Amino acid sequence: MRAALAALLLGPALAAAQLPAPVRDALARAGVPESAVGAVVEPVAGGQRLVSHQADKPLNPASAIKLVTTYAALDLLGPAFAFRTDVLVTGEVAGGVLTGDLVLKGGGDPKLTYERLWQMLRQLRARGLREIRGDVILDRSYFAPAPHDPAKFDGESRRAYNVGPDALLLNFKAIDFRFVPDAAGVRVVGEPDFPNVEIASRVKLVKQACNNWRHGLRHEIEEHGLLATVVFSGTYPADCGEKTWPLSVFDADRYAEAAFRWLWSEAGGRLTGKVRAAATPAGALLFHRFESEPLAALVRDINKFSNNVMARQLFLTLSAEKTGAPGEAGASARIVRDWLAAKGVAAPGLVIENGSGLSRADRIPAGALAAVLRAAWSGPVMPELVSSLSLFAVDGTFKSKNGAYAGQAHLKGGTLTGVQAVAGFVLDAKGERWVVVMIANHDNANRAQGALDALVDWTYRR
Repeated sequence: MRAALAALLLGPALAAAQLPAPVRDALARAGVPESAVGAVVEPVAGGQRLVSHQADKPLNPASAIKLVTTYAALDLLGPAFAFRTDVLVTGEVAGGVLTGDLVLKGGGDPKLTYERLWQMLRQLRARGLREIRGDVILDRSYFAPAPHDPAKFDGESRRAYNVGPDALLLNFKAIDFRFVPDAAGVRVVGEPDFPNVEIASRVKLVKQACNNWRHGLRHEIEEHGLLATVVFSGTYPADCGEKTWPLSVFDADRYAEAAFRWLWSEAGGRLTGKVRAAATPAGALLFHRFESEPLAALVRDINKFSNNVMARQLFLTLSAEKTGAPGEAGASARIVRDWLAAKGVAAPGLVIENGSGLSRADRIPAGALAAVLRAAWSGPVMPELVSSLSLFAVDGTFKSKNGAYAGQAHLKGGTLTGVQAVAGFVLDAKGERWVVVMIANHDNANRAQGALDALVDWTYRR
């Protein structure tokens, strides 16, 4: 009798904590077993969970781990934190001429784009510098040296998302190749338009739908010192209009040299020495400090567009700033674990390799990720973090979505081969807000986006 009464009392609560029927149905259609999924839906202020399915099982969250990285950075460094790129000189500047070396000392700026480098060099000219008779020294000591194989993750060594962290990262070390259909075929133009990079297009325009438009394209890159030739071939769908494909052409030193020499000459400057990587010489004096946008603005780029390179830069900056030593991934991971513990967030099985989610090793339980979001909601940097997430069907990586709840959810997605994830905040039809997390790890996980969408939709319509 007591057992029956207990079942009656607990039954509704247990049923409510299960995966909703629309989610289970979508998983079944995708061929993803429920045992491969972790999911949580709970009030932002805490309380009884609507859904709690394998909430403590560590799973690979892919890019959803950026929520941990960016929240930690906002909380530990502050929304107004700015990265610094210092320009130092080893000699005297007289009559616009520097007789010694010029040092570019990187401070981990994740968005030192071509346009901002142009601005920085113009500011050097405005301070009276016209000619550098020594060398330009590239100092990357803000981050600890670490081997990086751009082909290790997926064999795509030229893809911009595989660029490694760099304390003096210029323009993401990438060239944006824009495909422009015209009467003669497909022109390809590069931005930045380096004079030392020759681009040839053998691409044929075809009448096809613009779906996976890169599938029909091939590229070959030949490098000879500071010169490079990039040849594109294959087919390009006419329906695509203009599209851009960012690729990494040079290593960090050669990219920095190409960018500096070209922009410095455009600014009317002259360089007679070399461009080389080295530590800042003793006695070098600060000539100019160039600061980034505030962290709150940079976090929007990281989360809304899931920028892996920027996330990795930010992750290393945590240890560089908090320890005073060169930024190092292991040290940053320890800082994140200690920070979570101080906030009372239990994260059993947490593995955070580089802060971006571009990792096969990363693990976090859905319940722990939900706890991070709940802590963020009640914290002082909540507005900055939430506004950095994609607004469903409005912007960022969720812009192309459709649904009754357009504009009602702030979400971060995550996708790797065999991984699909979503995490964020949903404002339901009654005006109540919920933390929603769902992670799927399975060979068929990439077919399960419909199940993730179904959980968000169910939460909205609840």
